[in-house]
Amino acid sequence: MIPVNPQDSPRAAQFEIWKNAPNPMLVFVKRLDVTNLVRISRRKHLKFNMLLDYCIGKAAIHQKEFYLLPVGDQLMQFDKIAINTMVKNHTGDVSSCDIAFDGDFNTYCNDYMKYTAEVAQTCIDRDLSKECMVIGTSAIVDTELEFAGGMYSGIYNNPYIIWGKYRRSWFKTTLMLSFQFHHAQMDGAHAAHFLNTLQEEIDKFICNN
Repeated sequence: MIPVNPQDSPRAAQFEIWKNAPNPMLVFVKRLDVTNLVRISRRKHLKFNMLLDYCIGKAAIHQKEFYLLPVGDQLMQFDKIAINTMVKNHTGDVSSCDIAFDGDFNTYCNDYMKYTAEVAQTCIDRDLSKECMVIGTSAIVDTELEFAGGMYSGIYNNPYIIWGKYRRSWFKTTLMLSFQFHHAQMDGAHAAHFLNTLQEEIDKFICNN
């Protein structure tokens, strides 16, 4: 994590506009076709949320906006990303688990299983925010969601993705997903590109394990 002068960054104008906004967060909602991930999850006995987190990482890893994050009155430049997932721990509460992402599925799958189990047992959050730009995720699997509204604390400006239960039909399984992002980090066109790329990653994902 390296501080950079906002005026020397590609987001200089947007940073000036949005840095003091009462709520600089935007939320986009998209219905995703997750039929491929559900099929793979069942056949390979892999966690659906892990597969979706992996596709989120694949969609973000080559998009430069995800490596520049507003923090207070500064912009922070990162050279790697991590995916955060909320884990139900052994007390029945939730803990936070960050997992570094480099695009390799086997590495991510192994790390996901290892560290989520560790966090669930110890109830100690795993925090990589000093070394990675963290993309937050939260799966609300107790209900189907039409929309998850934005939450702006002024502290956590990271992109955040929320989803609920997926919906099954005869030929397709769909999922409503909410994507919250800081307007100083990216514009609507960048967010739309990410969501479209996410659908592409879901559709083409193949598990050779």
